[in-house]
Amino acid sequence: MGALSIRNVRKAYGGHEILKGIDIEIEAGEFLILVGPSGCGKSTLLSMIAGLDTPTSGNILIGDQDVTFAPPKDRDIAMVFQSYALYPSMNVAENIAFGLEMRKVPKAEREAAVARVAKMLQIEHLLKRKPGQLSGGQHQRVAMGRALARNPKLFLFDEPLSNLDAKLRVEMRAEIKLLHQRTRTTTVYVTHDQVEAMTLGDRIAVMKDGVLQQFGSPDDIYSRPATKFVAEFIGSPAMNMVKAHRPVGTGGLVAHGVSLPLSEGQVAALAQHQGGSEVTYGLRPESLSIAATEGAPLQGSVTMLEPTGPETYVFLDTPIGALVSRVAGPRANLAVGQQVGLRWDAAEAHLFDDQTDRRIG
Repeated sequence: MGALSIRNVRKAYGGHEILKGIDIEIEAGEFLILVGPSGCGKSTLLSMIAGLDTPTSGNILIGDQDVTFAPPKDRDIAMVFQSYALYPSMNVAENIAFGLEMRKVPKAEREAAVARVAKMLQIEHLLKRKPGQLSGGQHQRVAMGRALARNPKLFLFDEPLSNLDAKLRVEMRAEIKLLHQRTRTTTVYVTHDQVEAMTLGDRIAVMKDGVLQQFGSPDDIYSRPATKFVAEFIGSPAMNMVKAHRPVGTGGLVAHGVSLPLSEGQVAALAQHQGGSEVTYGLRPESLSIAATEGAPLQGSVTMLEPTGPETYVFLDTPIGALVSRVAGPRANLAVGQQVGLRWDAAEAHLFDDQTDRRIG
C-alpha cells in the first residue's frame, strides 16, 4: 500500500467534468509534483486530497485508510497555501503553535515543536514578530513552520512560491528541497512552473484539461515525453515541433520537401505504427547544433539572439519552419541575418502521431 493512492478520481460540476479519471500512487517519503497550466485540475485534485472537496467518483487513500469522504481533521495532513493564511493578531510563535493548540497538545510539547521548527527554518529571531512585520520569504517560512510542527503523514503545498519575486523563489525552492531531504515526509506540491516541477519532484504528474498526460520521474518526463503537450510544456525553450509526413512506400519522414534523419529504432517504430501518415518530429533546443553551412543537412538564417549569460537561445528561420537552438556562451559568435548550418543526432528526435498526439515508439 502506497503513502497516497488516487484511484480513478473524477470530479464534475454540473455537466462539466473537471477531473477525468486520475490514477496516481506514490510511496512514503516521495515528493509528488502536480503540474499543468491554469484550469487543468491540479488544485482541484489537491483540494480533494486535503478533504476540502469530494470526488464525484473514485477513491483517495492515505496509507491504508480510505479518506475519500473523511473530513480534513481526520486525514493527518498539513497544508501550505498560496496566500500563507497567517493570523495577523498572533506572533510567529503563536501562528506556528495554533494547530497544535487546537488539537489540545500540551503547552510544553507545543513550545518544543515551535523551537524545533524555528531552528530548522532559521526563524528563531522572528518568533515575537507579527505577520505585518515580516517579508514575503519570512511569511512563507512561518507557513511552512506551522505545517512542520504537526509532523503529519502528508504535506500539501498549493503553489506556495507564486507570490514571491524570482530571486526569492529560487532560494525558497532550495529550502523546500532541503527540508524534504531532512524530514522525508510524503509531499504533494502543486505548481504551474515547470522549473519547480523538474527541480523539486521525485515524480511528476503532468495534467491538461483534467487528464493525466504522464506520470513519471523528471528524467522520464523530459527525455521521453508521452504526448506533444508534455514535450512542449516541459522544457525551456520549448521543444521544436516540425510537421512531417510519411510518403507512401517509404520508411522515412519528409517536412516541406526536406528528408528528416531517423535512427534505426525510429524507422522500426514507424513501420510498426498503425496511426496516420502525419507525424510531428520534435527536437529539444540543446539537441540542435549550429555548424558550418557546407555539408549540413539543414540550413537556416538567424532571426533573433537571446543571451542569458551562460548560454544563448538562437532563433532560426529554416525550410522546415521556425526553430530555436540553445548554445553555450553569452554571445555564441553569431549575428542576426547570418546563414548557418544545423546538425543533430537523429536518435535525439521525438516522434508523435498527429491524430492522437501520443509518442511513437
